[in-house]
Amino acid sequence: MQLSRKADYALRAIRFLSGLPKGKLGSINTIAAAEDIPREFLAKILKDLTRSGLLVSYQGVTGGYRMSQQPREVSFLDVIEAIEGPVHINLCTETETCACSKAESCSMRTFWVQQENSFKKALAKHNFGRYRRGAK
Repeated sequence: MQLSRKADYALRAIRFLSGLPKGKLGSINTIAAAEDIPREFLAKILKDLTRSGLLVSYQGVTGGYRMSQQPREVSFLDVIEAIEGPVHINLCTETETCACSKAESCSMRTFWVQQENSFKKALAKHNFGRYRRGAK
């Protein structure tokens, strides 16, 4: 299992924006250059992050992006799920009850649910107050 490039770039873009001084906007060109992200790909990512409510977009010559919340209020899980949708580490965790034909006799679902919950908890624990660009 590997984080998609799109989710990785989204995390890097949020990290960049979380390090900006209060009131300052990040332009797509500045973010792309600072984080080494292809501009066109970044435009799609920023649109998704804006649509999810994590970013606010300002149009025009002096436009750009800023976070809609304080960096400490945005977790890694928030960003990943904004880009990828709900995180699931196995097919049998995608619904409340497993739809697999072997669900009745399967002893592994409990394991996968526990692992997924631990993984989500770890992602939710880390926020951009701590991991913003320039933070130590």
